[in-house]
Amino acid sequence: MLANTPPMGWNSWNTFGENISADLIKETADAMVDRGFKAAGYKYLVIDDCWSEKERDKNGNLVADHKKFPNGMKDVADYVHSKGLKFGMYSCCGTRTCADYPGSMNHEFQDAKFFEKNGVDFLKYDNCYHPDWSGRVSYNTMSLALRSCKREILFSMCNWGKENVWEWARQTGGHLYRSTGDIFDSFESVNRLSKSQMPNLGYSAPGCFNDIDMLICGMKGNGNVGVASGCTESEYKYHFALWAMFMSPLMLGCDVRNVDEKTLKLVTNKNLIRINQDEEARGPIFCHDIKGSADTIIAFRYLSNHEFAIGFFKPYNKPDSSFLSLAEIGLTQQYGYGFELTDCFTGEKIGRFNDYIRADLTEGVDCKVYTGKLVKM
Repeated sequence: MLANTPPMGWNSWNTFGENISADLIKETADAMVDRGFKAAGYKYLVIDDCWSEKERDKNGNLVADHKKFPNGMKDVADYVHSKGLKFGMYSCCGTRTCADYPGSMNHEFQDAKFFEKNGVDFLKYDNCYHPDWSGRVSYNTMSLALRSCKREILFSMCNWGKENVWEWARQTGGHLYRSTGDIFDSFESVNRLSKSQMPNLGYSAPGCFNDIDMLICGMKGNGNVGVASGCTESEYKYHFALWAMFMSPLMLGCDVRNVDEKTLKLVTNKNLIRINQDEEARGPIFCHDIKGSADTIIAFRYLSNHEFAIGFFKPYNKPDSSFLSLAEIGLTQQYGYGFELTDCFTGEKIGRFNDYIRADLTEGVDCKVYTGKLVKM
């Protein structure tokens, strides 16, 4: 089954927008292998919008932009596959894509065969330029078209959360469903998008996951969705850790060819990736901060192998402490059990807890994420 766990990879849009080419994609594939992204689990390399000519050919077929991709898309796909990576492309359920290139409406089966022929493993399918009534139907049509192919193609439904997509994405064959508008390289964007999806994360499960949009870690105000100076290191840390806890797909959006070492260390953090990729794919329980900080997110997740994950996320700038009463998840001292916890960022064992867990969060946006098991106290 495709998407047993949230897909991991890279997408061209956040940094490059329309400024894409065969050389860029091949250099990115090299970097994903050489800098350790592939080894960390990032396997999909996805070209977003603006890859085609502005019009179809005389037979109605999509055509790769002759200047950007002079040898066609199969040449690029073959190179990506030679690196042990999966290759992704983009289209749209309307008559035009969001950047005004040919969309797939009324060409779904024809375009699915184009993607199959060109070695595509992942299709991002956007939501522009279609009649209001046709959204769910249009996604179902492309899902049928992809299932008519002999090649397995992961279907990423970039629906923006329209028509309560979380309620029907799985039924229409989607493996991912974009549940929000576009992300931008600002903490306000990260905070707004993540909080909007907290009530809907229970719909994610193996085979179909809520996509809160691509990662902005390491962009630092550059690129196609850059905003001024971007985010601070602690804000990127919060962003990546929260996406991991929320089981969102981890799709990098920075320029992986020259990403800095701090970003590389963050997005290849084995402990956080292990939480995101846990095979049971159980969404978080959200708990209250008993100190009374209403904006702090406290998330508790069941993991496989009798493990648990607990995350504390402070989205405001003053230093503060956050308290989780274990009674809120049904564990009180009378049972004689507690949690033995390890810090996901430092690898340090922080102790055993059977009453409450306190997280001391520093000045600025901050987070703490722990994994652990139940132990007899």
